[in-house]
Amino acid sequence: MAKKKIKRRLQKNNAPKTCYFDVEKKEPTFADTAVIQRFLTERAKIIPRSRSGLCEKHQKRLTLAVKQARFLALLPFVVKV
Repeated sequence: MAKKKIKRRLQKNNAPKTCYFDVEKKEPTFADTAVIQRFLTERAKIIPRSRSGLCEKHQKRLTLAVKQARFLALLPFVVKV
């Protein structure tokens, strides 16, 4: 039997080209949970830079802010489904 080759389609990158925090002139903080939740999935996972459109500096600061907010119980570690 001959094996068929399966072609994979590349998904188009629909990420914004500008960093949200650069445009808004803000810094990610653990206390601002409304903004932080914008960069989390339904399962409370952090969205990567390639999808969120953040610059490297703000992505790292966002990660630290999310971890601080989780530690202070402002955001959940795990979302029950």
